[in-house]
Amino acid sequence: MSRASLDKDPQDVAAMFDAVAHRYDRTNDVISLGQDRSWRKATLKAVGAQPGETVLDLAAGTGTSSEPMADAGVRVIACDLSVGMLEVGKRRRPDLAFVAGDALHLPFADESFDAVTMSFGLRNVKDVGAALEELLRVTRPGGRLVVCEFSRPTFAPFRAVYQNYLMRALPPVARAVSKEPEAYVYLAESIREWPDQHGLGMLIKRAGWQQVAFRNLTGGIVALHRGTRPA
Repeated sequence: MSRASLDKDPQDVAAMFDAVAHRYDRTNDVISLGQDRSWRKATLKAVGAQPGETVLDLAAGTGTSSEPMADAGVRVIACDLSVGMLEVGKRRRPDLAFVAGDALHLPFADESFDAVTMSFGLRNVKDVGAALEELLRVTRPGGRLVVCEFSRPTFAPFRAVYQNYLMRALPPVARAVSKEPEAYVYLAESIREWPDQHGLGMLIKRAGWQQVAFRNLTGGIVALHRGTRPA
């Protein structure tokens, strides 16, 4: 398969994730050394969705991040650009609401959600600022944003080891566990080009979110950013 370029054309990104959908969750577990599970738990805790609330889980993929919220009585919409990912999720959890949608043109009305969350998907959007503004549009006043995304390790020696893993070790590991390793070459390149914690925080503020803050997970390999829509 051809991988998406760092220009992040939506059709290319969707096609790339369609191709890896059937083994996506298992492959992620392997290449993250199981850390993706703890990252998902931290994200869910940060969202803090309560029974009866309505939450948009954008870049939901197969719905692994949406399931715990739905099981807790939250009305959650799992939205993703990749129809292939959504189809895999729908087969596993036909009770969940899966919706195909582009982060730059969300198919939802203004002020539809109490909270919006996006895990490991904002990095794949062509215009990050516009996507954050679109998330603001569909969030109710006083509602909250949680973004879980790869970031920059804070400990310099570890950062060097991590970057070496990304560019040298990750592609061979992906070839061993996935039939579509090109997607994981793109993963490594997109992480390397992504802004650090403070850079993403500034983008979130510029989009109109307030009370923006972040905390590092796994030494800064991943960061959780939070924001609130002005009331």
